[in-house]
Amino acid sequence: GSLQAYAISCGVDLSQMLTILRKMDFSRAQFALDMADYSAGQKKKVLLARSLCQRAHLYLWDEPLNFVDVLTRIQLEELIAASRPTMVLVEHDSTFLARIGAQMFPVANEPI
Repeated sequence: GSLQAYAISCGVDLSQMLTILRKMDFSRAQFALDMADYSAGQKKKVLLARSLCQRAHLYLWDEPLNFVDVLTRIQLEELIAASRPTMVLVEHDSTFLARIGAQMFPVANEPI
């Protein structure tokens, strides 16, 4: 469906979500497209924007860097480092985790 319908169904402010998407290099022309026609990276950006529009005590993100471009990655790093939200996230990019100041825990089957 449309971004507007998605925002309404998720209970988030459409204007705020569109603003965040523009900062993630989403063109205004993409706003008019059906979300089914989005690339995997565009869909990931929509999910991240929706999450950022929702106030939460704890954010749970699963591999936020999958399918995102370098510009979006840098913006996420800066946003997380500046706002320091409480997050549990799964991400395999140790450089990203270090830049946002994450406390890393080894996977159970890896040596400590």
